[in-house]
Amino acid sequence: MAASHSNDSYHPAVIEAKWRQRWDERRTNATDIEGAGKPFYNLMMFPYPSAEGLHVGNAFAFVGADIYGRFQRLQGLDVFEPMGFDAFGIHSENYAIKVNTHPARLIPANIERFREQLRRLGLMLDWDHEVSTTDPRYYKWTQWIFLQLYQAGLAVKKKAPVNWCPECKTVLANEQVIDGFCERHPGVAVIQKFLEQWFFTITKYTERLLNNLEKLDWSESTRLLQRNWIGRSQGAELDFVVPTGGTITVFTTRPDTVFGATFLVLAPEHPMVEQVTGAERRPDVNAYRRHAADMDIVSRRKGGKEKTGVFTGGYARNPATGENIPIWIADYVLMEYGTGAIMAVPGHDERDFEFATQFGLEIREVVKPVAGPSSLPFVSYDGVLVNSGQFDGLHCREAIEKITAWLAENKLAVPRLQYRLHDWCISRQRYWGPPIPMIYCDACGAVPVPEKDLPVLLPLIEDFRPDDSGVSPLARHQEWYRVPCPQCGKAARRETDVSDTFLDSAWYFLRYPSTSFDDRPFDQKITKKWLPVRSYIGGNEHAVLHLMYARFITMVLHDLKLIDFEEPFTRFRAHGTIVKDGAKMSKSRGNVVIPDEFIADWGADTFRMYLMFLGPYQEGGDFQDSGMAGISRFLDKVWALVRATRGAAPPGAQLPTRVVRKLHQTIRKVTDDMAELHYNTAIAALMEYINVVRGGEQAAIASPPAELLDPLIVLLAPFAPHFAEECWERLGHHESVFDVAWPDYDEALAREDEIALVVQINGKVRARIMVPPGLSQEQAVERALADGAVQKFLDGGRIKKAVYVPDRLVNLVV
Repeated sequence: MAASHSNDSYHPAVIEAKWRQRWDERRTNATDIEGAGKPFYNLMMFPYPSAEGLHVGNAFAFVGADIYGRFQRLQGLDVFEPMGFDAFGIHSENYAIKVNTHPARLIPANIERFREQLRRLGLMLDWDHEVSTTDPRYYKWTQWIFLQLYQAGLAVKKKAPVNWCPECKTVLANEQVIDGFCERHPGVAVIQKFLEQWFFTITKYTERLLNNLEKLDWSESTRLLQRNWIGRSQGAELDFVVPTGGTITVFTTRPDTVFGATFLVLAPEHPMVEQVTGAERRPDVNAYRRHAADMDIVSRRKGGKEKTGVFTGGYARNPATGENIPIWIADYVLMEYGTGAIMAVPGHDERDFEFATQFGLEIREVVKPVAGPSSLPFVSYDGVLVNSGQFDGLHCREAIEKITAWLAENKLAVPRLQYRLHDWCISRQRYWGPPIPMIYCDACGAVPVPEKDLPVLLPLIEDFRPDDSGVSPLARHQEWYRVPCPQCGKAARRETDVSDTFLDSAWYFLRYPSTSFDDRPFDQKITKKWLPVRSYIGGNEHAVLHLMYARFITMVLHDLKLIDFEEPFTRFRAHGTIVKDGAKMSKSRGNVVIPDEFIADWGADTFRMYLMFLGPYQEGGDFQDSGMAGISRFLDKVWALVRATRGAAPPGAQLPTRVVRKLHQTIRKVTDDMAELHYNTAIAALMEYINVVRGGEQAAIASPPAELLDPLIVLLAPFAPHFAEECWERLGHHESVFDVAWPDYDEALAREDEIALVVQINGKVRARIMVPPGLSQEQAVERALADGAVQKFLDGGRIKKAVYVPDRLVNLVV
């Protein structure tokens, strides 16, 4: 139920509309990009403008980032807080197909709605620097970035296996495949296709992307996700010689177990499959290869509960034992991981054990636990070698090095580092994206579009829907793709794929400060002043793709001497997730929170504060409709105090000590909490302070002086900006509350005269005594022993020892 207001109450709708208009008129949120003396770039992840509009997850993310930006502004910094729209891509196009509307008509209306919703949230956004990835003035420079990578040899075209969604009719990243199905169409099985694609060779930057994580001030959860995605493995490549000719190379992190390798498994696509397959096995092998070709890469990598595979009839020599071991093919081995072949050690690998058990292959123990009984598969490194020739008795980690060196002497092994990260496929066989700026000429080959001819405009075509051919809709329009070659002038053909939407978002933060320039993507002087981004707040769902690609593009631009930093985001914090009444929000559950409804009923400031009060910002919380009333009551209490004030206290008037102490404690607490995004506890501290002011000594109740209210309103301003502006004006101030300084606290005034010290006897609480803070253990024990209740429970017992937690508790062990 919405808040009810009397005529003298705070009316959110009226006050919030007033201050939104005032901010626009005064240009309160506009940033002096060129003249700022203390630049602070506060970035939030720009949204995809869905038809449903802003959802509560967006609001939670944006409000948390906005509060931090407003806090920095009140610290005296020139805060730049821009906003834009990640409006290209498959989400927009799929929705346009669903509602039978062209995305070029649909997206502008969605953006307009988002813009209005964002304004109503009371964000400190500088709309002068808005970007939309669908604007030719923006994607001109997205295409320019492609050309920079192409000229640097980092954009290459090659044929590769890709995940293909028959419903989306385009390539999917591995992260977009869930248990073999498309994340956008949960009932549609993903298949594998081999297509010519454009790739960015991000793998050339693997070590830097990994090593730089150590020096970034990022949420540890985000850094861990990136580390795991890069997936660094230290191991060796071992050569298994095929007696009929040729060699199969495998990568392994466990060379210590090579004496237990009893068979090899190749990816069905491995080039050696043809050579090693015997004539009698060829029909089964070919049938299995056709089956594997229809599976998506992610399902193959995970493998099903039941292993499938086929024996080729071929053998290879184990480099350690000299034995010929059988060669199988199985769909869980992929060409794009490692070498496309694995040595199977069923005694010491769970997947190999399952495979060997299913097909009756030999399982050999070559590692025993250091202590305790042995059972297979034993996969720990904490073991010693057995059945391993001269290496018996060595610990696994020592054996890895020695066996690798022994095989290397015989030219059968090479120490290797391997990574899980693969090159970034940026080709998309869709319509709604920036055309890739390449031209194909029979005489000249692949030719980049000259920079003077950018942007390559996306043509407005009505038949934009994709088909099953694997070819982009743009390939149906000869009038668009038939062009003269920029080098020789002969008839040539444009690239008809568009680029991945993650390329759009990999550089948007560079564009914001430079939107006033049409002749360059980012101005060097302005970029040097404002970047790297000082604070970036977003969701961990973007930890791998967006953040990894943004880091990669920034490193490339740095290496090309176009910018002078190689990491784009100095500080990144991952926010938490909001659930509703204990359950994840979804349309099917009917529990999606639409911010518009709550803002209409309660006001944006109450909604903002409630979102931040749900729980720790970096964890999230449980949204419950009834919770809004508590925040509303708190703001009503502050409003009543502002209305009751009579200005500054008279000269020489003594302010209530207890309230002054609480004020300085509150300033200290809120200041510390804001810096760490501990918004829920900062709000709790403000509530405590109000209760002290209202319920304290009489002088503080009837008419609180401005000295007690002014600092409160500034502390409250980042959370409830409209409300704070109105209160600030009513307290007699003429400037914006965001143009004043954050209040200071006096450590001496914040110190308690007395604290409640808990006294325990043998771990049970027996008394609470009031003592001065900062006592030594000896003093604390002395005070405790002087208390009557403590003496009664001691009953003459002898104290063996005392445990003292300063200013908290003393435990007497009797």
